[in-house]
Amino acid sequence: LDPPLHEFLPQEEEDIRKLAKEMIIPVEELRLTISVLHEFNPMMGHRGCRLAVTYPEIARMQTQAVIEAAINVQKAHPEWKMVPEIMIPLVGERKELAFVKAIVVKTADEIIARSGIELKYEVGTMIEIPRAALTADEIAMESDFFSFGTNDLTQMAFGFSRDDAGNFLDSYYENKIYESDPFEKIDIEGVGKLVEMAVKLGKTANPSLHLGICGEHGGDPASVVFCHNVGLDYVSCSPFRVPIARLAAAQA
Repeated sequence: LDPPLHEFLPQEEEDIRKLAKEMIIPVEELRLTISVLHEFNPMMGHRGCRLAVTYPEIARMQTQAVIEAAINVQKAHPEWKMVPEIMIPLVGERKELAFVKAIVVKTADEIIARSGIELKYEVGTMIEIPRAALTADEIAMESDFFSFGTNDLTQMAFGFSRDDAGNFLDSYYENKIYESDPFEKIDIEGVGKLVEMAVKLGKTANPSLHLGICGEHGGDPASVVFCHNVGLDYVSCSPFRVPIARLAAAQA
């Protein structure tokens, strides 16, 4: 789960009572749980792989869903060679990734063994924390692929929230401090250096590593050209940006 845990919990009184009834627990107990999970800075808090460390059952549940779905498709279409990719978000430390990966691999292998179906899968991570980019050689040893989450990488590198930056960015444009929105066009001098560094470190440690980018930058032509130049294998973006991304990739 990439979003913070509290985003999945009810806030309205009616919804709280309904969930408490379904879980067969007192309403006050559920309210207390919701209160405890509240965070002051949730985007840098209890989310991503951190949830899998504190609640391993979430990682097991999601892995089960992915692998069982892939097995069902493989059974229905034997000619298709399914290779699901399981991506672990918000990793900033190799041991953190290794911990969650172990849960994923154990769960996946047990399900595949029971199914009698031969299924290959890959486990990788998002590079969206500056520390992950700086230690990409270590993290690459536990990864089949990197996907650069440049939305979060940008806000963590700049130190401002994507949701709140609109309150002051116009002044930065007017005063020629920034020429463009760093959340729409990748900041090559800063965030771009982190990406380029991570690519070199990751590929040196794990030559078979495949690399991509996810986020709004994947649909910006200039950012797509940058991704091509630093050696990324693919870009992904919102559906309405796909035609632009394909054209930019072809031109790059």
